[in-house]
Amino acid sequence: MSKEQRARIDALLRQPRPDGPPQSVEAMRAGFDALMARMIVPDAIRTTRTTLGDRPALHVEPDNDPRGGTILYFHGGGWVFGSPETALSLTGHLVAKTGLSSYSLDYRLAPEHPFPAATEDALSGYRALLDSGEDPSTIAFVGDSAGGGLAVTTCLAARDAGLAMPAAIVAFSPGLDATRSGETLDTKAGIDPFFTRERLEHTGAMYLAGADPHQPMLSPAVLADLTGFPPMLLQAGTNEVLLDDSTRLAARARAAGVDVILDITADVPHVFQAFAGVLDEADQALDRAALFLAQQIHTSAAAAA
Repeated sequence: MSKEQRARIDALLRQPRPDGPPQSVEAMRAGFDALMARMIVPDAIRTTRTTLGDRPALHVEPDNDPRGGTILYFHGGGWVFGSPETALSLTGHLVAKTGLSSYSLDYRLAPEHPFPAATEDALSGYRALLDSGEDPSTIAFVGDSAGGGLAVTTCLAARDAGLAMPAAIVAFSPGLDATRSGETLDTKAGIDPFFTRERLEHTGAMYLAGADPHQPMLSPAVLADLTGFPPMLLQAGTNEVLLDDSTRLAARARAAGVDVILDITADVPHVFQAFAGVLDEADQALDRAALFLAQQIHTSAAAAA
């Protein structure tokens, strides 16, 4: 671990935001774009703009030695901001480390398109992969923050629609509880350099648009039945208010007989994996995620053969 690396990132994320009323959606989107543009994207990949289902997507492929299998990636951003481009440090490193290809979906965002638009788009993307002939045992759902939550709820939607389950789910600091009932929302207040309860509730209200948060598709950490889910890897940091979203989902998965790995790293913030190349813990966490993906896709493909 590097205390200096972690201190620099903590300071970056604590940069003061303008006083006064909450930022406009446009300002939030621009600020997030600027922050994520500072992340390191590996060289050993190539990207192509494409479509998946009826949505734009970014196809990210390894330059050399590609292997069979697809990562269906869902970017973070509170369901209000973010894009496949803002997540490119994450998708790029996963592709480079695994040799898998990735489709990073540009799903519709709130407030223009509130719940359940994002899940509808994600499920449509998964259907498109299946319709193109891809074996579900070679597909993994991966996402960060809101996108980590979307990886879980898309799996719920796929199961409810009678579709085959993907090989695995990987979620980085997932947002999994729109009821905001996790204890770490309060116990990690001030420790988290990026999020506050108020900030989460501000963007969350845009996504909910009046919907009751007490339903599995909005709060899977406390309400979802995970029976039949594929193996899951949940990664989070101790310095984030959303930590309990991961710990509670892991408990529900375990109770449902689902293979689950809860991977918690000390003294790192929300979606710390995005700082690959400047934070040792980020590179190590992505190595573990890449190993998990390789194991699950290889095992599933072998079993299906």
